Amino acid sequence: MVYSTNDDFEYNDGSGEEAETLAPSEQSLKVMLDKKARGGKKVTLVAGFVGSEEDLKVLGKELKSKCGVGGSAKDGEILIQGDHRDKVFDLLLKGGYRAKKSGG
Repeated sequence: MVYSTNDDFEYNDGSGEEAETLAPSEQSLKVMLDKKARGGKKVTLVAGFVGSEEDLKVLGKELKSKCGVGGSAKDGEILIQGDHRDKVFDLLLKGGYRAKKSGG
């Protein structure tokens, strides 16, 4: 939409709608090691989360604190600093998530 001559027009791009978070047993997460575009540093990447950014950040915070490292959670992905694939995989399974390890 570029321009509207209607005085009552309200633009809605649909971005205000949050994705509904799936139950842990319905999530299909991939746990992998990633070192692309990170200056050779390794990160554990958890991809495939379906849900709101807030729920993603809650899960990310829990995983980061249990691993004792930093990281981030955004755009359906959680980054955990360092190679913690085994620990993250076990934590996700204990939390009721369907997860699988992939790569490296």
